[in-house]
Amino acid sequence: MKTFYKLATSALTLALMMGVVAACASAQTAETAALANLAEGQGVIASNGNPQWDGLSEIVLIPGSALMGASSTTTALYLGFTGGSTVDIDNMVLYTTPRNSSMITATKKLTLNKVSDPSIALTSKTVCPVQPVSVTNPCIVRLDSIKATLSPLDDYYFVVYFSLDTNNETISGIGGSIDPGSLTGWALYGDQTRIGKDGALPSGNAGVGPYFLLYVTNQ
Repeated sequence: MKTFYKLATSALTLALMMGVVAACASAQTAETAALANLAEGQGVIASNGNPQWDGLSEIVLIPGSALMGASSTTTALYLGFTGGSTVDIDNMVLYTTPRNSSMITATKKLTLNKVSDPSIALTSKTVCPVQPVSVTNPCIVRLDSIKATLSPLDDYYFVVYFSLDTNNETISGIGGSIDPGSLTGWALYGDQTRIGKDGALPSGNAGVGPYFLLYVTNQ
C-alpha cells in the first residue's frame, strides 16, 4: 500500500508540474504574440550614403494611411545603427499632424531609459551584444514606450536631433533605402525637435527610407 501511495503521489506531483510548465508556455506564447507592428517597418538594411550627423535632425513620416490593423494604447519606436562608437542625441519627439498637413497638433517627448538626451554606447556589449556593429550586425535600440494610440486620421513625424559633436560624425544608420516601404524621411541642419503646437513642420521629404527609424510597434 505504501508503494502504491508513493506512486500515486509521484504521479500527482508530475501532473501538477506539467500543468505549471504548460501554463508558463502558454503565457510566454501569449506575450510574444502580443507584440505587433503598427506600421510597416524597414525591410532592407542598406546604410546607404550616411551623412555626418553632427548637428543634423532626421525627420521621419509615419503616415496614418499606412497603419496596420493592430491597435494599442502604447507605441514604441526602434532605432537601428550600423556604425560608430557613441551616439549623442540632444532631443527626440513625436509630432502629430492632420493627414497630409504640416500643422502640428500635438507633441510627445521621446526618451531612452527615461532620458531625452541619451548617449548610446555602440561599442558596449550590454547595448549591442554582437560586436562590432555593422550592416551585417546592426544594433537595434528600443526607445521607451509612450502612451499614444496612433490613428489613421493623422500623420506622425519622428524627429531626432543629433548633438553637434565629433562622436556623431562617424555614426551611421540602417536605412536610406530607395525602397523605403511606408516610412520616409529627410535630414535638416539644426534642432527640429522644438517646434510647438500649431507650429509648421519643415518641408523636404526626400521619399527615401529613414536612416535610423526601423520599427513602429505596440510595445
